[in-house]
Amino acid sequence: MDKHLISRDSTLIEALGKLNSLSGGRMTLLVTDSDMHMCGTLTDGDVRRALLGGVGLDAPVRQAMHVGYSALREGEESVGRLREMRRRGLQLIPVLDAAGRVVRIIDTSVTRSILPVSAILMAGGKGERLRPLTLTTPKPLLPLGDRPVIDHNIRALAAVGVSDITVTVNYLAGQIEEHFAAPVEGVQVKCVREPMAMGTIGAAALCDVPEEGETIVMNSDLLTTVSFEEMYLHHMAEKADITIAAVSYNVSVPYAILATDGNRVTSLEEKPSYSYYANAGIYIISNRLLRSLPADGRTDATDLIDRALESGCKVTYFPINGTWIDIGSPADYAHARELMRYVNHY
Repeated sequence: MDKHLISRDSTLIEALGKLNSLSGGRMTLLVTDSDMHMCGTLTDGDVRRALLGGVGLDAPVRQAMHVGYSALREGEESVGRLREMRRRGLQLIPVLDAAGRVVRIIDTSVTRSILPVSAILMAGGKGERLRPLTLTTPKPLLPLGDRPVIDHNIRALAAVGVSDITVTVNYLAGQIEEHFAAPVEGVQVKCVREPMAMGTIGAAALCDVPEEGETIVMNSDLLTTVSFEEMYLHHMAEKADITIAAVSYNVSVPYAILATDGNRVTSLEEKPSYSYYANAGIYIISNRLLRSLPADGRTDATDLIDRALESGCKVTYFPINGTWIDIGSPADYAHARELMRYVNHY
């Protein structure tokens, strides 16, 4: 944070030196007094305008700073407010305490949103279809571009402000625990071991799920560009208990299909195509439902969803319009690696 802060009593030549050190990044300084109270902002454009107006390089920053700044108050970093400020083109957003002191800075190139959710990534599977690659390496740690598969998802969650992340582990658990011994993307990821195979969502019962709120639950072996922010806003707008991320799945029949009534043919449809939505393995689930999971048995996500529907809970879906690859087979892994090579090249 310090690299973007400057005292209002610093000189403009000092400010230019600090702005130059930010070259290639967010070239904006937040101006504060000696007690860290926010006073304004300063860019190289502000300095140029001051110099053209006759202000000297030895003049204090306060003579050139812009005082019409925008900021968030601590505790008021709502998804909607941050989204609105981002759309206005604000790149560095100061967060102020009740007294107007800068407590942190949100760089929207790194943190696009701040979702008030936790996250659980399921990483206990054996990845048998990817053998022999997974004989000695758990599938979530297979390399994909410049990082393991699971770290792409940690990065995406961190980018929307999710810092409470738990990974459930079983197969080759020690390797994943060792991987997360140090923070990833600035997040200290917690690992929870399954004592047995607990299904596609059962291990969430072992996690420290808050009483209130929502949790993102997802498979750890996905490569996806799903917008967690849009999915969360959809979930809240629908007042849903579960939101399922879904991908379009098309089936084309290469024959003419008969419509029948008993033994009679009533019509033919030549080579029809049908579109469905398939479960993408990403959910937003109310903590109340997650906390109802039994901790001593197997539960698949479909079991939880079926029980939710039977009890009258609201279940919605959120279409993924971008990339989604379930890295479950050699062909899927090759596809994901080729995509990452393309992304890294350009």
